[in-house]
Amino acid sequence: MSVDGYIDDATPERLRLSSTADFDRVDAVRAGCDAILVGAGTVRADDPRLLIRSPARREQRVARGMPADLTKVTLTWSGDLDPGARFFTTGEAPKLVYAPTGTAGGLAARLGGLAEVIDAGDPLTPATVLRDLAARGVRRLMVEGGGGIHTLFLTAGVVDELRLVVAPFFIGDPSAPRFVGSGVFPQAPDRPMRLEEITRIGDLALLRFLTGTARG
Repeated sequence: MSVDGYIDDATPERLRLSSTADFDRVDAVRAGCDAILVGAGTVRADDPRLLIRSPARREQRVARGMPADLTKVTLTWSGDLDPGARFFTTGEAPKLVYAPTGTAGGLAARLGGLAEVIDAGDPLTPATVLRDLAARGVRRLMVEGGGGIHTLFLTAGVVDELRLVVAPFFIGDPSAPRFVGSGVFPQAPDRPMRLEEITRIGDLALLRFLTGTARG
Protein backbone atom coordinates (compact mmCIF):
# COMPACT_ATOMS: atom_id res chain seq x y z
CA MET A 1 0.00 0.00 0.00
CA SER A 2 1.01 3.66 -0.29
CA VAL A 3 2.13 5.53 2.81
CA ASP A 4 -1.43 6.83 3.20
CA GLY A 5 -3.02 3.39 2.92
CA TYR A 6 -4.14 3.04 -0.71
CA ILE A 7 -3.62 -0.05 -2.90
CA ASP A 8 -4.30 1.69 -6.22
CA ASP A 9 -5.18 5.09 -7.62
CA ALA A 10 -8.45 6.05 -9.28
CA THR A 11 -7.24 5.83 -12.90
CA PRO A 12 -8.29 2.96 -15.22
CA GLU A 13 -4.75 1.55 -15.39
CA ARG A 14 -3.37 -0.53 -12.53
CA LEU A 15 -0.89 1.35 -10.34
CA ARG A 16 2.31 -0.57 -9.70
CA LEU A 17 3.25 -0.21 -6.04
CA SER A 18 5.69 -3.11 -5.77
CA SER A 19 9.17 -3.62 -7.17
CA THR A 20 10.65 -6.61 -9.00
CA ALA A 21 12.32 -7.71 -5.76
CA ASP A 22 9.02 -7.54 -3.89
CA PHE A 23 7.20 -9.52 -6.58
CA ASP A 24 9.85 -12.23 -6.13
CA ARG A 25 9.30 -12.15 -2.36
CA VAL A 26 5.57 -12.62 -2.93
CA ASP A 27 6.35 -15.55 -5.21
CA ALA A 28 8.40 -17.15 -2.42
CA VAL A 29 5.52 -16.70 0.03
CA ARG A 30 3.11 -18.27 -2.46
CA ALA A 31 5.44 -21.25 -2.83
CA GLY A 32 5.07 -21.99 0.89
CA CYS A 33 1.27 -21.99 0.84
CA ASP A 34 -1.35 -24.56 -0.09
CA ALA A 35 -3.89 -22.15 -1.58
CA ILE A 36 -4.28 -18.51 -2.59
CA LEU A 37 -7.47 -16.46 -2.30
CA VAL A 38 -8.64 -13.25 -3.97
CA GLY A 39 -12.03 -11.64 -4.27
CA ALA A 40 -14.10 -11.69 -7.44
CA GLY A 41 -13.46 -7.96 -7.83
CA THR A 42 -9.73 -8.65 -8.12
CA VAL A 43 -10.39 -11.39 -10.68
CA ARG A 44 -12.39 -8.91 -12.76
CA ALA A 45 -10.09 -5.90 -12.36
CA ASP A 46 -6.62 -7.48 -12.50
CA ASP A 47 -7.21 -10.83 -14.26
CA PRO A 48 -4.43 -12.46 -12.18
CA ARG A 49 -2.98 -15.89 -12.92
CA LEU A 50 -2.11 -16.59 -9.24
CA LEU A 51 0.64 -19.02 -10.18
CA ILE A 52 4.12 -19.59 -8.74
CA ARG A 53 6.41 -17.98 -11.31
CA SER A 54 9.78 -19.45 -10.37
CA PRO A 55 10.45 -22.83 -12.04
CA ALA A 56 12.87 -23.69 -9.23
CA ARG A 57 10.22 -23.08 -6.57
CA ARG A 58 7.71 -25.14 -8.51
CA GLU A 59 10.21 -28.01 -8.70
CA GLN A 60 10.90 -27.73 -4.98
CA ARG A 61 7.18 -28.00 -4.23
CA VAL A 62 6.90 -31.14 -6.33
CA ALA A 63 9.95 -32.61 -4.60
CA ARG A 64 8.19 -32.04 -1.25
CA GLY A 65 5.11 -33.88 -2.47
CA MET A 66 3.10 -30.73 -3.13
CA PRO A 67 1.43 -29.80 -6.43
CA ALA A 68 3.40 -27.34 -8.55
CA ASP A 69 0.46 -24.93 -8.56
CA LEU A 70 -1.51 -23.48 -5.69
CA THR A 71 -5.18 -24.22 -5.29
CA LYS A 72 -6.92 -21.03 -6.42
CA VAL A 73 -9.86 -19.69 -4.42
CA THR A 74 -12.26 -16.81 -4.95
CA LEU A 75 -15.40 -15.54 -3.25
CA THR A 76 -18.32 -14.04 -5.15
CA TRP A 77 -21.68 -12.78 -4.01
CA SER A 78 -23.06 -11.77 -7.41
CA GLY A 79 -21.61 -14.60 -9.53
CA ASP A 80 -20.20 -12.05 -11.97
CA LEU A 81 -17.15 -14.00 -13.14
CA ASP A 82 -15.84 -14.41 -16.67
CA PRO A 83 -15.11 -18.06 -17.59
CA GLY A 84 -12.28 -16.75 -19.77
CA ALA A 85 -10.46 -15.13 -16.83
CA ARG A 86 -6.92 -16.39 -16.25
CA PHE A 87 -8.01 -17.50 -12.77
CA PHE A 88 -9.84 -20.35 -14.54
CA THR A 89 -7.70 -20.93 -17.62
CA THR A 90 -4.17 -21.11 -16.13
CA GLY A 91 -2.62 -23.69 -13.81
CA GLU A 92 -3.39 -27.34 -13.18
CA ALA A 93 -4.42 -27.16 -9.51
CA PRO A 94 -8.08 -26.99 -8.41
CA LYS A 95 -10.03 -23.74 -8.78
CA LEU A 96 -12.63 -23.20 -6.06
CA VAL A 97 -15.39 -20.60 -6.12
CA TYR A 98 -17.43 -19.95 -2.97
CA ALA A 99 -20.83 -18.36 -3.51
CA PRO A 100 -24.03 -17.90 -1.48
CA THR A 101 -26.91 -20.29 -2.03
CA GLY A 102 -28.83 -18.05 -4.39
CA THR A 103 -25.83 -17.64 -6.70
CA ALA A 104 -24.04 -20.99 -6.60
CA GLY A 105 -26.32 -23.06 -8.87
CA GLY A 106 -26.40 -20.70 -11.84
CA LEU A 107 -22.69 -19.95 -11.56
CA ALA A 108 -21.78 -23.64 -11.54
CA ALA A 109 -23.74 -24.18 -14.74
CA ARG A 110 -22.03 -21.21 -16.41
CA LEU A 111 -18.49 -22.18 -15.39
CA GLY A 112 -18.96 -25.84 -16.27
CA GLY A 113 -15.83 -27.85 -15.48
CA LEU A 114 -13.54 -24.82 -15.18
CA ALA A 115 -13.96 -24.66 -11.40
CA GLU A 116 -15.79 -26.25 -8.52
CA VAL A 117 -18.50 -23.93 -7.21
CA ILE A 118 -19.23 -24.44 -3.52
CA ASP A 119 -22.55 -23.39 -2.03
CA ALA A 120 -21.31 -21.55 1.08
CA GLY A 121 -24.77 -20.82 2.46
CA ASP A 122 -26.23 -17.44 3.21
CA PRO A 123 -24.54 -15.34 4.40
CA LEU A 124 -21.19 -16.36 2.95
CA THR A 125 -18.61 -16.02 5.73
CA PRO A 126 -14.83 -16.55 6.00
CA ALA A 127 -15.43 -19.17 8.70
CA THR A 128 -17.45 -21.32 6.28
CA VAL A 129 -14.79 -20.99 3.60
CA LEU A 130 -11.95 -21.86 5.98
CA ARG A 131 -13.73 -24.91 7.36
CA ASP A 132 -14.26 -26.25 3.85
CA LEU A 133 -10.67 -25.52 2.81
CA ALA A 134 -9.34 -27.26 5.91
CA ALA A 135 -11.42 -30.32 5.06
CA ARG A 136 -9.73 -30.29 1.64
CA GLY A 137 -6.27 -30.34 3.21
CA VAL A 138 -5.45 -26.63 2.98
CA ARG A 139 -3.29 -25.74 5.97
CA ARG A 140 -1.80 -22.44 4.86
CA LEU A 141 -3.93 -19.96 2.92
CA MET A 142 -2.56 -16.77 1.39
CA VAL A 143 -5.19 -14.02 1.13
CA GLU A 144 -4.00 -11.56 -1.52
CA GLY A 145 -6.84 -9.07 -1.75
CA GLY A 146 -8.38 -6.77 -2.65
CA GLY A 147 -9.48 -4.32 -0.01
CA GLY A 148 -12.94 -5.78 0.49
CA ILE A 149 -11.51 -9.25 1.09
CA HIS A 150 -8.83 -7.86 3.42
CA THR A 151 -11.56 -6.13 5.42
CA LEU A 152 -13.75 -9.25 5.47
CA PHE A 153 -11.05 -11.54 6.83
CA LEU A 154 -9.53 -9.05 9.26
CA THR A 155 -12.86 -8.04 10.80
CA ALA A 156 -13.82 -11.72 11.11
CA GLY A 157 -10.73 -12.28 13.27
CA VAL A 158 -9.43 -15.21 11.21
CA VAL A 159 -6.07 -13.76 10.15
CA ASP A 160 -2.93 -15.14 11.80
CA GLU A 161 -0.30 -13.04 10.07
CA LEU A 162 -0.23 -9.81 8.10
CA ARG A 163 2.58 -8.92 5.68
CA LEU A 164 2.25 -5.29 4.76
CA VAL A 165 4.53 -3.63 2.21
CA VAL A 166 4.56 0.18 2.28
CA ALA A 167 5.50 2.04 -0.91
CA PRO A 168 7.34 5.38 -0.59
CA PHE A 169 4.66 7.73 -1.93
CA PHE A 170 1.19 9.11 -1.28
CA ILE A 171 -1.99 8.73 -3.35
CA GLY A 172 -4.15 11.32 -1.60
CA ASP A 173 -7.33 10.50 -3.56
CA PRO A 174 -10.33 9.55 -1.39
CA SER A 175 -11.96 7.85 -4.38
CA ALA A 176 -9.07 5.37 -4.74
CA PRO A 177 -9.29 1.88 -3.15
CA ARG A 178 -7.78 1.48 0.30
CA PHE A 179 -6.01 -1.48 1.89
CA VAL A 180 -9.02 -1.96 4.19
CA GLY A 181 -12.45 -0.41 4.48
CA SER A 182 -14.48 0.44 7.54
CA GLY A 183 -15.44 -2.17 10.12
CA VAL A 184 -14.93 -3.45 13.65
CA PHE A 185 -11.47 -4.97 13.82
CA PRO A 186 -10.30 -7.33 16.60
CA GLN A 187 -6.86 -5.73 16.16
CA ALA A 188 -8.01 -2.55 17.90
CA PRO A 189 -5.80 -0.10 19.86
CA ASP A 190 -6.44 -2.04 23.07
CA ARG A 191 -5.53 -5.35 21.36
CA PRO A 192 -2.69 -4.42 19.01
CA MET A 193 -0.86 -6.76 16.69
CA ARG A 194 2.77 -7.60 17.40
CA LEU A 195 5.39 -6.32 14.97
CA GLU A 196 7.48 -9.42 14.33
CA GLU A 197 9.77 -8.26 11.52
CA ILE A 198 10.80 -5.20 9.49
CA THR A 199 12.60 -5.74 6.18
CA ARG A 200 13.85 -3.18 3.70
CA ILE A 201 13.22 -4.04 0.03
CA GLY A 202 14.89 -1.19 -1.80
CA ASP A 203 12.73 1.83 -0.97
CA LEU A 204 9.84 -0.40 0.19
CA ALA A 205 9.30 -1.45 3.81
CA LEU A 206 7.91 -4.88 4.68
CA LEU A 207 6.17 -5.03 8.05
CA ARG A 208 5.23 -8.50 9.30
CA PHE A 209 2.64 -8.52 12.07
CA LEU A 210 1.22 -11.34 14.14
CA THR A 211 -2.40 -10.87 15.18
CA GLY A 212 -3.84 -11.67 18.57
CA THR A 213 -4.79 -15.19 17.48
CA ALA A 214 -1.22 -16.00 16.40
CA ARG A 215 0.75 -14.46 19.24
CA GLY A 216 0.79 -17.54 21.44
